Amino acid sequence: MVAMNKIPISVLVVTKNEERVIERCLKALQDFDEVIVVDSSSDDNTVQISKNNGAKPVLFQWNGQYPKKRQWCLQQLEIRHSWVFWVDADEVVMPDLIAEIRHVFSSPPTQAGFFVKGNYVWREGVLKHGMKNNKLALFNRLKMEFPVVDDLDIDGMGEVEGHYQPVFKAGCKGEKIGQLQAPLLHYAYEDEAAWHVRHERYAVWEAQMTRRKSFPKDPIVWREFLKTYIRTSIFRPYIMFLYSYVFKLGFLDGRNGFDFALSRKTYCDLIRKHL
Repeated sequence: MVAMNKIPISVLVVTKNEERVIERCLKALQDFDEVIVVDSSSDDNTVQISKNNGAKPVLFQWNGQYPKKRQWCLQQLEIRHSWVFWVDADEVVMPDLIAEIRHVFSSPPTQAGFFVKGNYVWREGVLKHGMKNNKLALFNRLKMEFPVVDDLDIDGMGEVEGHYQPVFKAGCKGEKIGQLQAPLLHYAYEDEAAWHVRHERYAVWEAQMTRRKSFPKDPIVWREFLKTYIRTSIFRPYIMFLYSYVFKLGFLDGRNGFDFALSRKTYCDLIRKHL
């Protein structure tokens, strides 16, 4: 039974020591019928803050094997709805996106999932241009899943699935994937020092995944083609800088747009260093 005026979606937020940002995230999710915070033994106030904001906290303890955290949620939790929406603790779902999702779910969607854009917040300002995050974060868990990949012996990601999209379950290939237009906000750069440490680890993982050709295929063919080429290109750092700063009009965000595009180049330089 869906509560009155609630959107029939279960939101899943995976956390570990997120007391600084979790309340901001959860306050924006009040329109959804179910919000579950899946916590990895935080030693701060993440769990209590989650309870105070109406979320259901669940403990996750990784055994070092697959399934990792997100797929474990899909397999082990009693989730109220077939549609799940993955929201990171450093993300905020804005009213325009909630309104769009409410409209899409005014009748049962025919798609298997939807890509959701993320506008980066850089030095307390929202970047209106440049490269945007675009994740298949809203999908029907009866039709899609997170794959097993060859990365358990690679440092960098640990208990959470890496930077790849969920895939179709057997028998569901060929289903449609939609694109939502309204973005959420992604506060990925609030702690720049932590961002650099985290992305140093991610770069090692991504380089090894590229060397092993272990990335699962993106469910969108043209995205898969571009990713396959760019991952191994020696020009990747420059391509990503130009894509964000020129092609996606990052220069219209002024110095922040330049610095953000440069951060994307820096990350790609790190990956190239470990290839």
